[in-house]
Amino acid sequence: MTKFSDLNLNPKVLKAIDEAGYETPTPIQADAIPHALEGRDVLGIAQTGTGKTASFTLPMITLLARGRARARMPRSLVLCPTRELAAQVAENFDTYSKHVKLTKALLIGGVSFKEQDALIDKGVDVLIATPGRLLDHFERGKLLLTGVQIMVVDEADRMLDMGFIPDIERIFSLTPFTRQTLFFSATMANEIERITNTFLSNPARIEVARQATTAENIEQGVVMFKGSRRDREASEKRRLLRDLVDAEGDKCTNAIVFCNRKSDVDIVAKSLKKYGYNAEPIHGDLDQSQRTKTLEGFRDGSIRLLIASDVAARGLDIPHVSHVLNFDVPSHAEDYVHRIGRTGRAGRDGKAITICIPRDEKYFEAVEKLVQKEIPRIENPRKKDAPKADKEERREETETKSTSSKPSRSSSSKSSSSKSSSKTSSKSDNRGPGNDNKVMGLGDHMPRFIALSFQERLAV
Repeated sequence: MTKFSDLNLNPKVLKAIDEAGYETPTPIQADAIPHALEGRDVLGIAQTGTGKTASFTLPMITLLARGRARARMPRSLVLCPTRELAAQVAENFDTYSKHVKLTKALLIGGVSFKEQDALIDKGVDVLIATPGRLLDHFERGKLLLTGVQIMVVDEADRMLDMGFIPDIERIFSLTPFTRQTLFFSATMANEIERITNTFLSNPARIEVARQATTAENIEQGVVMFKGSRRDREASEKRRLLRDLVDAEGDKCTNAIVFCNRKSDVDIVAKSLKKYGYNAEPIHGDLDQSQRTKTLEGFRDGSIRLLIASDVAARGLDIPHVSHVLNFDVPSHAEDYVHRIGRTGRAGRDGKAITICIPRDEKYFEAVEKLVQKEIPRIENPRKKDAPKADKEERREETETKSTSSKPSRSSSSKSSSSKSSSKTSSKSDNRGPGNDNKVMGLGDHMPRFIALSFQERLAV
């Protein structure tokens, strides 16, 4: 079995790896690191949770250990689709380069330009950035990319989904053609294939698992759900989510709940908190400080349920996630692979449950086609208690109806008696101007609540 000590890494890097508690590389690390150390371009295809980050950080630190950066001219560049993933890559560099004198800068949104400019002006060995913020600095004349020796593109398929491909192509054109490129993706769409053919030179293609496969250690299931009525579907779906969390019990130590829309992320989080669940939302519209605080809380266990959008949670390395719950079926089948890849990391067991409503069935069929397996159907936990729940709901409805109908019964009995006694009287007597006790057009059948004042109606 290959060990890190067999991969010709810098001894100081090996010391940091040992201190981090690692000894044996994952398959993609064992295959990619030797090629990267030789200076070859690398095309890595592997599902999330396989150790892609270390497969480029470790050889980069070894290659950059000698040399010195110049002002505004970084020696290496790492591109990430989201702020959280960029921050995570920066943490990896801190962990593995602590015995090597390397400088780094993190360029992400939500942080002032002034602080980032100060770091770039000093000169950095490693520049970790999101495409948008990197180009902002370049266009302001604060950054030159002509000194880049190594360029890494991480989570390339997510870059494609987020519309970053034109930015990526522009950034490639700003770097020297002699650079070494390390390109990583979980799936290989046609557009990704085109970019690799254009910008990579005879890359070593490393595919540690079939494209778009899901890890075998993740137990998967789906609940096929249909609401009782269309206007109740959303609330009943949230109730089903709570039932699924309750059904897992203590086995669900923590979970990431995925929603397709940012608005649903907030609604689901608010609903869970209303019913006493420890839940917090994370999506792209939140302040960076709030997103960081929420992630830290989820990592340290103070937050049990993280309600997330695909963009915010992509690539996050949180090793102890026991469950992934898909509140919505992703509209892009590849996103299913990335979502459930948040659990079952580093060889641990995990569980992924999806809620599928009728209008999402076409998306779910695409997921099963992509992963080339039928995902087991799970019974709705509420069905087991359905008779009891239905009886309680009927009783509540009956009580509500009887309470609301009591005043009307007395008024109707009064009206019937008055009706019989006044049959002989003429219509003009009932509706005439001299009759002040009647409401025009309603007569004796006036509903009781109309006679109440606004404050009295609120108190009922």
